Amino acid sequence: MTSETDSIDPLVVGRQELMARLDVVLDDGILERALTHRSYAYENGGLPTNERLEFLGDSVLGLVVTDTLFRGHPDLPEGQLAKLRAAVVNSRALAGVGRELGLGAHLRLGRGEEATGGRDKSSIVADTVEAVIGAVYIDRGLASATALVHRLFDPLIEQAAALGAGLDWKTSIQELSSALSLGVPEYVIEESGPDHQKAFVARMRLGEELFGAGHGASKKEAEQHAAKAAYQSLLQRQSSTEPPA
Repeated sequence: MTSETDSIDPLVVGRQELMARLDVVLDDGILERALTHRSYAYENGGLPTNERLEFLGDSVLGLVVTDTLFRGHPDLPEGQLAKLRAAVVNSRALAGVGRELGLGAHLRLGRGEEATGGRDKSSIVADTVEAVIGAVYIDRGLASATALVHRLFDPLIEQAAALGAGLDWKTSIQELSSALSLGVPEYVIEESGPDHQKAFVARMRLGEELFGAGHGASKKEAEQHAAKAAYQSLLQRQSSTEPPA
């Protein structure tokens, strides 16, 4: 005899949990398509992939972030607004949002991508975030898609605005080290793991001093984390040596 618990589809439960994290209810078919990577589609008879939804979601995301920056920073020139947008709408930032949502666990991947760590590949996770935004737009409309983008990306917008002129940690630490006459930052990289699942550790060097390690799945990501640690360390050091007002 089959119990009620045995008849529950774990995929359905997983998608319900994902929708709870997104705080939006979607048609199961459109959500399934948003989670379908081309590798899975090709291995299963040419199913529809999430690429069209990704294309749409990219535009919706760009519109909402651009509108938010335009209204929130009325005095910034076009060039600075473009830099702020680029600091928020990029593969690394999108992948971070996707990982916080746990999107990787819900992806429909082909065997090859599954075997090579596709569930945590930044490019795949980032593209899926855009596909989910596109799915929300198609199924629930612009208002719901806009609300979702705000929930997911407003913290990143605030962080980017706080970074200053550089709008990313590597540029910001370069500007700070120049202002303090400390020279040009250099990065020392160590890598480990098999070719399909490399891990990188970066340390930033200024002169003879090495700053805290940054970890990442790519050299660029590890360098950004190392630059952030160095930036915060230098700011703390500077504030502790300044005389009281």
